[in-house]
Amino acid sequence: MPRATNTPASRRRRKKILKAAKGYIGGRRKLITAARQTVSRGRLSAYRDRRRRKREFRALWITRINAACRLNGLSYSAFLHALKEKGLEMDRRVLADLAARDPQAFAQIVSSVRS
Repeated sequence: MPRATNTPASRRRRKKILKAAKGYIGGRRKLITAARQTVSRGRLSAYRDRRRRKREFRALWITRINAACRLNGLSYSAFLHALKEKGLEMDRRVLADLAARDPQAFAQIVSSVRS
């Protein structure tokens, strides 16, 4: 009896990988082994970097808030401590956006926190 290879299923598996490798250059797009390795590495990077992006944005927000605070004569840690003492619940994304786009409003927040 001849060996059964389940051709439809294996073709479907290969087509799925090659479809995911669309846009790659050379053998990475056409050869199943190279495409499989590249796609799996790409998916790994995408998974890891979705988490890394959150860290990087938080670091950027902190840097922006710190720079704006220092322009107003306050350190970042002192500013956040004062915010918590006053009971103002503002997240870093909003504060960084204010610091970058509307320095006067941020200065008002700093002055209200200081007094």
